Amino acid sequence: MQLLKTDKARTELQIGNRTLGQRERALLILADGRNTVETVNHLFGGEALRLATHLMHSGYLVPPQEPAVRTEPAKLARKPTRVPETAPAGPPAPLMTEVVTPAVSADNFEGKRSLATTRMFLFDICERMFVRRDPERAEAFREALRNAKDRESMLAAARDMISAVEDIAGHERADSISERIAMLLPPEG
Repeated sequence: MQLLKTDKARTELQIGNRTLGQRERALLILADGRNTVETVNHLFGGEALRLATHLMHSGYLVPPQEPAVRTEPAKLARKPTRVPETAPAGPPAPLMTEVVTPAVSADNFEGKRSLATTRMFLFDICERMFVRRDPERAEAFREALRNAKDRESMLAAARDMISAVEDIAGHERADSISERIAMLLPPEG
């Protein structure tokens, strides 16, 4: 089953609109019309179908055969602009709206997906986020990454690190790291 966001989901993912937990938000980030529940299931410990079903019932995701119906207005998706000053004198100039495309937090990754690439990315995050702030935690993450020899142990180490990133840097940073990990991991199989 493909994952498609609704406007309600896009609003949820904007800065300052957090109502869902990290796992639900991570699934919304991955709902790009190309990913399926099956291809991202490994990132959620086998819980992607349950999460996707919950998000569909809550109006954040729609099945691909249905159009992405607006479930609530996207308040930050439009900005008002005034009609130019050259308009004839008369009643106040009406407001027009112009669609503003939201920025994407992560770039497209076209490289080779592998556990080694994922491990190197996580080592880099460990160095950037934890070495100075919390050297003991950084060493624990390094050790977990060194011992991660298969997909499941790599995902366990990544989940722990993402949770710690959320504590110190906020959910936006944790979500962007989750999105990058999803792009780096090879498909399960």
